Amino acid sequence: MQTIPRNTVITIILLLCLGGWLAWQKWSASTEPKPPLLTQIKNRGALVAGIRFDAKPFGYLDADGTVKGYDIDLIREIATRLLGSPDAVEFRQVLASTRVIALNSGNLDIVAATMTITPQREDYIDFSDVYYEAGQAVIVPANNTVQTIADLQDKTLLYVMGTTGEKTIKQTLPTAKFLGFKTNMDAFSALIAGRGDAMTTDDTMLSGLIKDRCDFTMLPQRLSKEPYGLGIRQNEPNHNTQSFRQTINQLLADMKQDGTLDKLQAKWLGPTTNVCHSREGDL
Repeated sequence: MQTIPRNTVITIILLLCLGGWLAWQKWSASTEPKPPLLTQIKNRGALVAGIRFDAKPFGYLDADGTVKGYDIDLIREIATRLLGSPDAVEFRQVLASTRVIALNSGNLDIVAATMTITPQREDYIDFSDVYYEAGQAVIVPANNTVQTIADLQDKTLLYVMGTTGEKTIKQTLPTAKFLGFKTNMDAFSALIAGRGDAMTTDDTMLSGLIKDRCDFTMLPQRLSKEPYGLGIRQNEPNHNTQSFRQTINQLLADMKQDGTLDKLQAKWLGPTTNVCHSREGDL
């Protein structure tokens, strides 16, 4: 039987010990509580925010590639009050279907993306207080005979995946057909192309889509109330977000008190609805 030299045995033992120590160090570092999120943001000097690029007038890309909208201005105002500059923010795109996942990945501090506060989402993330309340609506071509949402039974409805509107419209019109899309613009383009009879999402975003188009109109009924909140990761031992959430809520309260939220609403959500056509009726 071959004998392993003593020096080799010692080397192997040392390597095993070193590997174990390195593994422990890595595990220890991963489980060691980080500074509170608010402290991390202040040390970094910038807020990392997830926003939508397809949710005009809340978040969209202008012709020159600049991000604009209610949510963008809101986050810039938060950055100003928190960090002293409206430019102390990094915007990253999220989709309606990826907002929660993107936030919980740890790559975002906050999500401002027309996100309705729901019990289902609160199982996975926390929300700020409500900063705006929208309503789910439906748009249709202006030249058709649809007068109410009830007229859309057995029709084809277009919606954006990952939104609360998807569940609501399917419950409201159980015999309708449905086509889901990643973004508002994808769904609206499909409606323009005749791939569906109507499109549903929040009324504020539908108003932005049809603002300059007299060939589409919004039905007067609202299917639901959609209270928007800013998404924040849940407080965990290794990710303390409590003080950040409290600070955000205080800033929102201050903005409501001093009229900032009213100014944002007037700027982005003023007379934006299509006035070419109007229809009346009840669901």
